[in-house]
Amino acid sequence: MSKRPSVVMIGLGYIGLPTAALIAQNKTYVHGVDINPSVVETINQGKIHIVEPELDTAVAEAVKEGYLRAATTPVEANTYLIVVPTPFKAKNEPDISFVEAATRAVVPLLKKDDLYIIESTSPVGTTEKMMQLIYTERPELDGKINIAYCPERVLPGNVMYELVHNDRVIGGVNEKATEKALAFYKQFIKGALHKTNARTAEMCKLVENASRDVQIAFANELSLICDKADINVWELIDLANKHPRVNILQPGCGVGGHCIAVDPYFIVAEYPMESKIIGTAREINNYKSFWCAEKVQTAKLEFELKHGRKPSIALMGLAFKPNIDDLRESPAKYIAQKVLQNANNEAYYIVEPNITDHKVFKLTPYKDAAKQADIIAFLVAHDEFKTLEIAEDKVVLDFCGVFK
Repeated sequence: MSKRPSVVMIGLGYIGLPTAALIAQNKTYVHGVDINPSVVETINQGKIHIVEPELDTAVAEAVKEGYLRAATTPVEANTYLIVVPTPFKAKNEPDISFVEAATRAVVPLLKKDDLYIIESTSPVGTTEKMMQLIYTERPELDGKINIAYCPERVLPGNVMYELVHNDRVIGGVNEKATEKALAFYKQFIKGALHKTNARTAEMCKLVENASRDVQIAFANELSLICDKADINVWELIDLANKHPRVNILQPGCGVGGHCIAVDPYFIVAEYPMESKIIGTAREINNYKSFWCAEKVQTAKLEFELKHGRKPSIALMGLAFKPNIDDLRESPAKYIAQKVLQNANNEAYYIVEPNITDHKVFKLTPYKDAAKQADIIAFLVAHDEFKTLEIAEDKVVLDFCGVFK
């Protein structure tokens, strides 16, 4: 790199890499850090290791012009962004060890007036914990660096647009840190920037996703009720939504992704007695996946009784939502695994048009699967599936409203 980077981005995944590319597009030198050497190598070749529209062009340009470089260790800069995963320990308790490891990696590099920002989804109080860690290790910096929390709120498949245009919540540990973080994001974000404190910003991220989870749980619960009541849930929701103050979401086969299926647990783990609706919504959405797997099992047995032979089964979709390649926390993937655990010599066709291969599942092109299978279970409403011509003799299980 021709000069010292002004931004160090720790974590080059689904959020870190697009954010790094966006900052670099604004002619700011970014030093990206990832613990995976092959990710680092891929990025330094101007290529990308994830599927996200427009990201390939942004990374290729930024690397070519020298504004983005990746490495496995951080270097000195003025701004440090922590964008690493926050997975779970046992019993759905958030694990902030990655955030802590990333913080420890930059502690020796920090200097007066630097800006340190956590973007990783975190339990309330994490930013203050990291502040204590930094000041314990570097007491001479106490009160002299700017520490803030600023969560992302982007939609996979539209990240490059939403990073620029969505509003953001900026929460510093004090007013000076909030202002400094605000000035940083203002350089490349067109959405409104809303000031608060770090704790509120942390909770805001969790609440946004818990709110979506609760609303989806309502739709999924309706789908279970309608199945027993012999009512088309899609038609019912469509009619109910004609009410001017009702807006019910669409049911699916559960909830996936690294946000909505995960973030509510950060609240439930800390405040178990208070978060009754949030906790129950998680249970409903998890149960829906189990229910879908059971439905496939039942259809399989019914087919066998009726036709005297084992059916072939197509499981359509593995991603956590339509038209993306992201399989994280995917209910469809869980259903496929659950169904295959109960396999008894039937032929299975696993379909995911957005990826070319998978370590566990042998993938089949979607048209072939729909043609060859006796039972077709739609787990994700990918656009490709909506144009399929399906023969009348097929058993169709539409869990996600492909043919509402």
